[in-house]
Amino acid sequence: MMISNKPTLWQVIKSVLGAMFGVQSGKVRDRDFTHGNPVAYVIVGMIVVILFVVMIYGVVQWVVAQSGIAP
Repeated sequence: MMISNKPTLWQVIKSVLGAMFGVQSGKVRDRDFTHGNPVAYVIVGMIVVILFVVMIYGVVQWVVAQSGIAP
């Protein structure tokens, strides 16, 4: 796999997801820290976290509705 100097949006998203799960190669980490724009990682990270929280909330609401616990 060829790693370019400036990361693309897709590479930033993959790096953020990899960071969330704690799996990332040394080459990718080095690319992110040397050629990446920190603002892009912060924005993508915030979006990913918000989507994750909304998804968990939705799943919990669905499970509660299916269980008949909710009034």
